[in-house]
Amino acid sequence: MSLIPSYPEFAPLTLEMAREMSPHLVKSPDGISEYSFAGLYLFRKKYGYTVSQKNNFIVISGSHDGRSFFITPCCTTDIQTIRELFQAHDVWKLVSPAFIAENEAVIREAGYELVEDRDNFDYLYLRSELATLSGKKFHKKKNHVNAFEMTYPSFSVKTLDAATRDDARSVLEAWKSNQEFPEQTDYQAASEALDLIDKFEMSGLVLYVENIPVAWTLAELVANGTMSAVHFEKARIDFRGAFQYINYAYAQSLPESVEFVNREQDLGDEGMRQAKMTYRPVGFVKKYRAEKR
Repeated sequence: MSLIPSYPEFAPLTLEMAREMSPHLVKSPDGISEYSFAGLYLFRKKYGYTVSQKNNFIVISGSHDGRSFFITPCCTTDIQTIRELFQAHDVWKLVSPAFIAENEAVIREAGYELVEDRDNFDYLYLRSELATLSGKKFHKKKNHVNAFEMTYPSFSVKTLDAATRDDARSVLEAWKSNQEFPEQTDYQAASEALDLIDKFEMSGLVLYVENIPVAWTLAELVANGTMSAVHFEKARIDFRGAFQYINYAYAQSLPESVEFVNREQDLGDEGMRQAKMTYRPVGFVKKYRAEKR
């Protein structure tokens, strides 16, 4: 028996739904960072995610800043379903290029227009560039990495797993203590990701200086394994260069079959946008929203 109710009924997103939902999420070839079960589940409380299904069509409902929205990771839909969903929601979010390719005519016939959602574009980088930081355009970044290695020659890197997650958690708590409004950050999602590290197909690293954990990262493969989406990256600010080094080390740890690193969106934060641009993205995973014309 399916744990996901048939449309128009919705049920809260639970961990047990992973087996049913994951096949729908991996069908998208675009590499949208939110289109993974871990990405949805870990933020289910923040957005109040509920789920429904209609044939091969999964619908995820949520809300943010007083506005309700729905997400459709893959496959095809129809005019009636679109109009019914808009009766209960304000906006259709995270519409992927692949989904548009299959459904654009239906969306427009239903009376809605597609708008680029720049604040939610995922930033794409070449794994090979992040793993080497070669060339003039990465000169400053490579200097940070070299300075870290010279300042902390006793550094080491370990796989992030059940044996090292408490070390990662100590970094997370140190990071949290420097946040003015930790409840507005991804702290809770990151903490739960460490709790459930054995439940998701994620991989990561922990960076140490003299056996003191100073940074960690956690990511998962998307887009048929050609892209790694970095969901969480935390570091202690009292170890200069730790952020830059964990980024560098993780890119080096990835196999050559991974062409791109997806470092997710900037959410319209200008400081975050500038920081992401300094790593010279080679492109974006574009996302759209549908609105009433």
